[in-house]
Amino acid sequence: FIPALRKSRKLTTGGLLLRPTTRQSGRFSGGLLLRRSHKKLIRTTTMTRIYKQVMLQAVLKRGGSATKDEIAGDILASDVFQREHYRKKIVDAMPGNRLVRDGALIRDNGSYRLAIPFENMTEPDRQELIDECQLQIDEHIEKFGDTFRPRTNDPVSGSVAYEVKKRAGGRCELCGASHSETQLDVDHVVPRNKGGSNELANLQMLCRTCNAQKRDNDDTDFRAITESYGFRDADCIFCQKECGDDELAFVVEDEYPVTEGHALVMPRRHVSDYFALHQPERNAIERILHNRQKELLSRDPSISGFNVGVNSGPSAGQTILHVHIHLIPRRDGDMDDPRGGVRGVIPEMQKYSVT
Repeated sequence: FIPALRKSRKLTTGGLLLRPTTRQSGRFSGGLLLRRSHKKLIRTTTMTRIYKQVMLQAVLKRGGSATKDEIAGDILASDVFQREHYRKKIVDAMPGNRLVRDGALIRDNGSYRLAIPFENMTEPDRQELIDECQLQIDEHIEKFGDTFRPRTNDPVSGSVAYEVKKRAGGRCELCGASHSETQLDVDHVVPRNKGGSNELANLQMLCRTCNAQKRDNDDTDFRAITESYGFRDADCIFCQKECGDDELAFVVEDEYPVTEGHALVMPRRHVSDYFALHQPERNAIERILHNRQKELLSRDPSISGFNVGVNSGPSAGQTILHVHIHLIPRRDGDMDDPRGGVRGVIPEMQKYSVT
């Protein structure tokens, strides 16, 4: 810094402008200035990301010059966040689990140690195994190269990715997982390696799990699932009763209750068959059922049981062709003999005896 500072009388680095405060015969009295400048330069970076400090330190420690490999090595060695990521997500998940499974290592709290018989191997055997590992590492690098290659040289732009996410309502277009629950990825309907483009019409939103399982050899378009959530039937009395905060389902009181507190839980989407529900709708219905059950129990301590049932199809007794699940509170003594429960849909089959 000192030669550059003396030559230009000012130095801009990392957004920080350093200027001489005093000058004596063309020289800077800069000891205090440099110390203050160094502290200010370091303080400009949040300590959650220490890359600037480590890079500057790497160059200084090596006499004023450092290669990219040297700097990268120092950053990896100093970044506790990267080490924590590798410790939690890489070491244990793979290869740790596989080496333990294969009987080569034993996991011992936060450490790994050689398993029997490897722990008693001779020094020549140990060195032979080290050399074999290095040989396989070298072969892999020779085959696949040791340079980082991004998956594509034509990534989806941020503005396009935003449009895909907005169109999908912030949910995976296959499983319905929300962006608040998991990482969402922009997926190509027709994969890039099959000629798919970055056009909006070829993009959909999938969660990290669904995207990994889809891989790049499948061109299924899941966007129709997301679009189907918006379907309503203007003539359906249940579609007209929508309420509540859940995005996919809601609950209403039954207008002809079997018992006090009888509720109906149903999807917002107009769909007649229970077995045609999307999994996210099933999840939402299950969540609302549990919430309503807890609410009824806290409100009425006389409730001692529940019937939960769904009629799927006219022959099963469904009269309104919009899926709805009955949650019917039961109380001791509300009928003479409750045995058989939902078997009562065919009255003569409700009662039975166990032999």
